[in-house]
Amino acid sequence: MPHDDIEILEERRNQVFRKGEGTAEIACGKRSAAGSVSQRACVFCGSRVVLYPIADALHVVHGPIGCAAYTWDIRGAHSSGPQLHRNSFSTDLQEKDVIFGGEKKLAAALRELIAACSPKAAFVYSTCITGLIGDDVDAVCKTISKETGIPVIPVESPGFSGTKKDGYRAACEAIYKLIGTGDISGISPHSINLLGEFNIAGETWIMKDYFRRIGIQVVSCISGDGRVDEIRRCHGAKLNLVQCSGSMTHLAKRLNDEYGIPFQRISFFGIEDTAAAIYGAAGVFGDPEIESRARDLVKQELLKIQPELRRYRKILKGKKAAIYVGGAFKAFSLVRALRTLGMRTVLVGSQTGNPQDYEQLKELCDPGTVIVDDSNPLELAKFCLEKDVDLFIGGVKERPIAYKLGIGFCDHNHERKEALAGFEGMLNFAKEVHASVMSPVWNYVPRRANRKQERMAA
Repeated sequence: MPHDDIEILEERRNQVFRKGEGTAEIACGKRSAAGSVSQRACVFCGSRVVLYPIADALHVVHGPIGCAAYTWDIRGAHSSGPQLHRNSFSTDLQEKDVIFGGEKKLAAALRELIAACSPKAAFVYSTCITGLIGDDVDAVCKTISKETGIPVIPVESPGFSGTKKDGYRAACEAIYKLIGTGDISGISPHSINLLGEFNIAGETWIMKDYFRRIGIQVVSCISGDGRVDEIRRCHGAKLNLVQCSGSMTHLAKRLNDEYGIPFQRISFFGIEDTAAAIYGAAGVFGDPEIESRARDLVKQELLKIQPELRRYRKILKGKKAAIYVGGAFKAFSLVRALRTLGMRTVLVGSQTGNPQDYEQLKELCDPGTVIVDDSNPLELAKFCLEKDVDLFIGGVKERPIAYKLGIGFCDHNHERKEALAGFEGMLNFAKEVHASVMSPVWNYVPRRANRKQERMAA
């Protein structure tokens, strides 16, 4: 179908913006329009994304078995120790539970699982069904916590109760119940927490190594390669670095308000943003030695990767990219990283951006760039065809859109198995983009083949 034949839903017109055309603010933070098959996930999904990398906790889904199919195991997060988070436990609610209630079933499941797995804590996720039938999940959790002596924490995440962003908030509230309950002795005055880093393909370990080399202690990573005991004492750190701002800014603000810990929004994707994150953290402590080590680290890492990056830039220069990701902050980094490779971003959007995020995207992007909030497959297809992009960067739900259109794809979501953060991650990103964009297979898809015929006819 030609892109001109695809129309934007009337209800969504103010959620689509073209830089250089009009001055109205882009609408965001709304519930998805009826009839629009949103790429955005539900509240329950948002809460699981954040909490599931806590590897020594039990994660129990109180709902139908279908909700449990979405496990952390389909994602690329790694644990350096326990693997309990990779299991998906569910109360598997049936029709009779919907009629008579599922509280007894939940209590029995928790007793059995805690006895069998000996977790450090348990998270119990509410789903649409438990939200509808009104099970008192809080009361069950309190009872089981008293019996077993471990924190059993309810997660208020019925899928229908908001957007994915509300799931992030519910997860932050659940995590906050652990904070402040651990011993903070032995924490360095030069210490940080990493918030919103999920250890996809081991990225947390790359970041921890950088900070170790410049003399900064990482007290807790919430929630990548997470541990309950580290979260309990994370209030002893002196700074919070928020990588995924959409998921963890709420928790960072609470830690600032109640423990006086300042926070910085950072990103470890791309050369510019990784260097800025390291320099920003180093500068907070006012220690010239840490700042000097930070400069040396960035210099050393750049020297390793620059020759290969220059080679990829020469090949990729002038290619066009589309970006659709969960959080807008990641989109900023991707626009900059693509510029490092000589590429232009012509379409960019997010599931959970706020007005400030979109204002920043407007400033960052080139004239004519299409910016979308909470988009759907048809819109994304329309703009990919209109802009004739060479690469689509997204997640598991965007991959089929790209391949059906005959466009190279790069997975930058949690399903990927390749580390793309840090300086070595930038090189991995360049390799992946190059391999996808330059694949000869795209010369044989109808879109490209037709164009070739048109050129020959002319």
